[in-house]
Amino acid sequence: MTTPQSATPSPIFPITYLTTILFDHGAIRHLPAEAKAVGIDRPLLVTDRGVVAAGVAGRVMELLPQSNSMPRFEDTPSNPTEEAVLKALEIYKREKCDGVIAVGGGSSMDLAKAVALLATHPGKLADYMMALGGMPKITPAVAPVIAVPTTAGTGSEVGRGAMVTLADGRKLGLISPHLIPKRAICDPELTLGLPAILTAATGMDAMAHCVETFISPRVNPPAEAIALDGAERAARWIEKATVDGGDREARWNMMMASMEGAMCFQKGLGAVHGMSHPLGAVKELNLHHGTLNAVVMPAVLRFNQGHVGDKYARLRQRLGLPAGCDLSKFFADLNARLKLPPGLRAMGVKEAMIPALSDAAMKDHCTLTNPRPLDKAAYEGLFREAMN
Repeated sequence: MTTPQSATPSPIFPITYLTTILFDHGAIRHLPAEAKAVGIDRPLLVTDRGVVAAGVAGRVMELLPQSNSMPRFEDTPSNPTEEAVLKALEIYKREKCDGVIAVGGGSSMDLAKAVALLATHPGKLADYMMALGGMPKITPAVAPVIAVPTTAGTGSEVGRGAMVTLADGRKLGLISPHLIPKRAICDPELTLGLPAILTAATGMDAMAHCVETFISPRVNPPAEAIALDGAERAARWIEKATVDGGDREARWNMMMASMEGAMCFQKGLGAVHGMSHPLGAVKELNLHHGTLNAVVMPAVLRFNQGHVGDKYARLRQRLGLPAGCDLSKFFADLNARLKLPPGLRAMGVKEAMIPALSDAAMKDHCTLTNPRPLDKAAYEGLFREAMN
C-alpha cells in the first residue's frame, strides 16, 4: 500500500497492463525516450490554463528537445467540447503534428484522444460516439497519444474512453481500445501543488470509478479485484492528500487508486456516471465531474441496496468499516469532511432541470451496467434525492 522513499531515484520498471505505464516519483524524466518509442517527433501539447499557470506544462515541455517550437493547445475547458476539439485539431493539422502529448487532468486527456481520433478518421465526432453506434468505426489508425496526468482522479491515461460535449449539447462517450494512450507517464510529483478542493474532488472521482465498477453486474473478477484495491487506497489516503498536499506517500497512493479505477471500469459503471455526465453537459453551470460523482453517489448507493448480492459487505470489509455500516452515509460524511458540496442544489442545479437530465441519463451508456434497472421515473427520483 506504500511506496518506498529514497534519496536517489530508483529505476522505474514499466507496468504493462492495457498499455505501457511508467509510474513513480520522477517518472516524467522518461518522456523524451517514450515519445521516440511510439513514433512521436512533432507532438501537439494539449493542456489547460491552470496547468500552464502552475508551471507544470512548462516543466514537462522543457524535457523535450523541440520545446521552444512545440505546437500547443492550452484552452481545454473543464468539460471538453466539440468546439475545443476542432480548434486543437486545426493546430494539429496546420503544424503537421504526428501525435499528441496530454498534460493535465481527465479533460485534457479526453480532448487529446478526440483530436488523435479526428486526425486520422474522416467525419464528425458524433460518427464515433458509442451511444450512436460509432464504436466499430474507430480503427487502430488513431494517432499516438502520451498521457501525463496532473491530477489523481479520472485515470484517463489508461482508459479507453473520452467524454466530449457535442455542439448540440449532448455529452457522449468515445469508447474504443484504440483510444487508450500508447504511454501513460504517472508521476505523483506533478500533483504535489494541486489545491485541496481539486485533490478531494478528483480523488472522489477515482473512488466512484472503483465503487461503481465493483458493484456492476457484469462478470469480471479481475476488474473487481483491482476495484477493491483502488477503493481501499482512496479511502485510506484521500483525506491525508487533501489536508497535506505535500505528502508524497499519499499522492503516490491516490494516483495509483486513480489509475486502478480506470483500469477496472472497462467492466462498466452505473447510475453515478449516468447522472454526472448530463449534469456536466449543462453549459451554464460548468460543473466538475469528480465533484458530481461524489455528490450523487450516496443516493445511488441507497437505490442499489439489495441488488448487489454480498458486494456491499465485501466493500465495507476492504474499507475497514463495521459490518452493517451504511455505505451511503459513510460517503456523505466523507464528502462533508472533504468540504465538498452537500447536494446538487448547492452546485446550482434547479428542480426544473430534472426531467431533461433524466432523459439524457437514460441514454447514457453507463445506465446499462447499473446493478438495478432504471427508468426515467427512477432517475428523476435519484436527481431529486441528490439535490439536498
